[in-house]
Amino acid sequence: MGVVTISASYGAGGAEVGRAAAEQLGLDFHDRAIPAQVAGRLGVSLADAEANDERVARGLWRVVASLGTMPDPVGGVVPMTPQPDERAFRQQTERVVREIADGAGGVVLGRAAAIVLGDRPDALHVRLDGPRDRRLSAMVVRTGRPAEELRRDQEANDAAREGYVRHFYRRDPAAAGNYHLVVDSTALPLDAVVELVVSAARARGLGR
Repeated sequence: MGVVTISASYGAGGAEVGRAAAEQLGLDFHDRAIPAQVAGRLGVSLADAEANDERVARGLWRVVASLGTMPDPVGGVVPMTPQPDERAFRQQTERVVREIADGAGGVVLGRAAAIVLGDRPDALHVRLDGPRDRRLSAMVVRTGRPAEELRRDQEANDAAREGYVRHFYRRDPAAAGNYHLVVDSTALPLDAVVELVVSAARARGLGR
């Protein structure tokens, strides 16, 4: 089966591409550990999960620590000690990502999965990015929300995602060397980006 990891900056279409690629490859789609789905498993609102200015690099593990649980993209929650530290949070997240790869496989969005899974021969690592203004414009079209409102979200999300990878792995999430395929997903229709990802995955023998 294998696993496809997708790292995507805000507005690059990571969720849309990941979900469509998973469907075409016959694999399960594993979304980010904390947007709405996993926030629900933790018993907090999405707003609460995203409230901390330092979220991801520092904030999310504090939310998890206060609840005594660890988000599990596969389903449910993983019990933790009452006060897990950052190392415990990272190790538990890595364990879940590796279990996905060792099991039925899937398309994993975020969670520094390309770094966690490294040079596995049964993996394809993808980065979706693009110029900031074009990513913002894409989000305006997709959501219909005001550009200035989305700009604030973009700055916070990009900083948080970069912070997570730099904080836990001392790596640049945008560095091309982390990936097999890097795509400016603002320069192509998303269905064309999906085709690229699916084609590359099949070339590595992944999927059903």
